[in-house]
Amino acid sequence: MATEPQDTGGRIAVIGAGAIGGTLAAWLAQTHAVTVCARTPLVDLEVETPERTIRATPAILTDPAQATPVDWVLATTKTYDCAAAAAWLPGLMGPDMRLAVIQNGVEQRERFPMVPPERTVPVIIDLPAERTAPGRIVQRRDGTILVPEGEACEAFVALFARTVIDAKTTPDFATAAWRKLAINCSGIVSAITRRAAEVANDEGVAEVMRGLVRECVAVGRAEGATLPDRLVDQVVEWTRKAHPDSVNSLHADFVAGRPMELDARNGVIVRLGAKHGIETPLNRAMAALLAASAK
Repeated sequence: MATEPQDTGGRIAVIGAGAIGGTLAAWLAQTHAVTVCARTPLVDLEVETPERTIRATPAILTDPAQATPVDWVLATTKTYDCAAAAAWLPGLMGPDMRLAVIQNGVEQRERFPMVPPERTVPVIIDLPAERTAPGRIVQRRDGTILVPEGEACEAFVALFARTVIDAKTTPDFATAAWRKLAINCSGIVSAITRRAAEVANDEGVAEVMRGLVRECVAVGRAEGATLPDRLVDQVVEWTRKAHPDSVNSLHADFVAGRPMELDARNGVIVRLGAKHGIETPLNRAMAALLAASAK
């Protein structure tokens, strides 16, 4: 039986009903009034966690014309779906509405220019989950969220106070975002080879990963992030310690024939590198090869 939410104040709309959006919506619906903005209708949400299964029956909207103003909007779509996500905002926006952009990359604030920057919260999330069917999600472990410091960001963190998701502010969001990008950019080797995380055990592939991360570190430093040299080897080691069959989202999208977040994961390194006069040949070449393979 679905849990009735005990509204602690604050209406929340979650755009996107995939693994991340569905998991966040289900947890927040335990204590808040939640609306899920989705492409297709859902009956309810069910998230299987290592400890228990949670269920929720948030309001489900499939037409942006049905949207009404809320206090918080959580944009959880892939970066290539920003235009579709933005179509929901006119109906959801009120004078005090705040937007949390929960997406890959380092350009979250720039993706929804119709929302004032002071009301936009960029979010880094680590939440291993996969959607097994519409509204049905397996959450592999408790997740973490990082946001910058500031009043709006602290208010966002407070939304998760009664969930298993550890949400915190950080005084150096740029470093945290570029650190995650260093991990994500290296994942392109799995997509190109069509092999899971175990591919990092191949030393030749591992060296390519190191080269991708070195470029990311150089550009990230130019953008103000504090990234140690050891991060280059750490990314390879973290990948080797992951479950050998784990597949990153870029790889999964490529194999499934879906659009890919190539720009958010590798293209951004090339673009911002050019701005700073930093050469990024590996990220440029790998992104070009993967894009050509998808045609």
